[in-house]
Amino acid sequence: MPNYTKKDILRLVEEEDVSFIRLQFTDVLGRMRNIAVTSDKIEDALNNECYFDGSSIEGFSETRDMYLVPDLDTFNIFPWRPHTGRVARLICDVYTSDNKRFACDPRYVLKRAVNEAAELGFEFNVGAECEFFLFKTDENGNPTAEPHDSAGFFDLAPMDNGENCRRDISLTLEEMGFIIEASHHEAAPGQHEIDIKYDKALSSADGIVTFKNVVKTLAKRNGLHATFMPKPLEGVSGSGMHINMSLYKDGVNMFYDENGERKISELGYKFLAGIFKYTPDMMCITNPTVNSYKRLMPGPQAPCYPVWADKNTSPLVRIPSVKKPDNARIELRSPDCTSNPYLVLATCLSAGLRGIKEELPMPENLDIDISKLSYAERRKLISDKIPASLNQAVKQGEQSEFLKEVLGEELKKVYIEIKEDEYARYRQTVSKWEMDNYFIAY
Repeated sequence: MPNYTKKDILRLVEEEDVSFIRLQFTDVLGRMRNIAVTSDKIEDALNNECYFDGSSIEGFSETRDMYLVPDLDTFNIFPWRPHTGRVARLICDVYTSDNKRFACDPRYVLKRAVNEAAELGFEFNVGAECEFFLFKTDENGNPTAEPHDSAGFFDLAPMDNGENCRRDISLTLEEMGFIIEASHHEAAPGQHEIDIKYDKALSSADGIVTFKNVVKTLAKRNGLHATFMPKPLEGVSGSGMHINMSLYKDGVNMFYDENGERKISELGYKFLAGIFKYTPDMMCITNPTVNSYKRLMPGPQAPCYPVWADKNTSPLVRIPSVKKPDNARIELRSPDCTSNPYLVLATCLSAGLRGIKEELPMPENLDIDISKLSYAERRKLISDKIPASLNQAVKQGEQSEFLKEVLGEELKKVYIEIKEDEYARYRQTVSKWEMDNYFIAY
């Protein structure tokens, strides 16, 4: 990551002919917001003098006068914009008018968790595997429900019609400083995955929100619609955001042990045990929509079982094979891209650290394809349960002292209220499935 000063930013704005700078931040739900300023106002922005009305943003309470403090290291010029009158961005922290960190700023929540790890001597590294769908658009450019192709895992063109769009996305991300580990067609028609190299937690969260923006922008330029909705199509795999995690100390991966089982250290297993213990509390954060739980249904690659394994993908957590020290990691497979990445990483880190502090015992692994077992066999093997709907997840989160500690009392209250309202609105809708099954029969 670059180490920019204000002087560097001013020089780059002039040298690169930047006309507009987007001051970006995320709301409680992780949706990117921004205020755009022209280049002649960039000094005001760098001096933290850009105010906005927070009361107009859901979850930002009744606080009116708020201002943005840019993180200078996040300065980036959008490659897809014109080369004259270019557009750049800065990701910002949110402050209140009395010069205090805004309690409901998701970036602030992650920074607190990162600081907790730093006090123990740890640096939290994260690599995300983000999946998405590409759909065709109609003659007016509006999205349709028709996938862009009918390809499957690792298919090539001409089966994989999204190959060009995926390449454009990957090359654009590389221009912006991302390191792309891999990109490929996923299992479902129109489904794709691009994997980003691991980085420090805050940079990774910034990277995920940037990634989503780039994917949607480049898809539109290719005449397509990109969605991170977890389950847009029935009967096929859904899209997740697998989170690969490790703790480093003095440049050494603390999850690696040459002599450990699966080459994972005891500290790594304790971290994993913390993830398991607090997963039910975290799910309103990691899987925050009604649609999230339609992905977490029994079936191939559906991570809906509260067990861990290293050879298959149906459990909640997987330990990938370790070829070298930097590969040692824990992969949480349940989150999806409708989540707020800052809050996801904050809760994951805090859960893992509690597993270490509490010296939690590691549950036994279950390395079989659970989805192929009968209902009775699954019930016998798996005693612990995780929420099966947004309603259950929100109720679990509302009762959680863990979430209160991680998010803070104010943000937890705001977040739960938003999600309770979302579920209430969902309950008021009448779906096609209900009409098909009940309209004539009753």
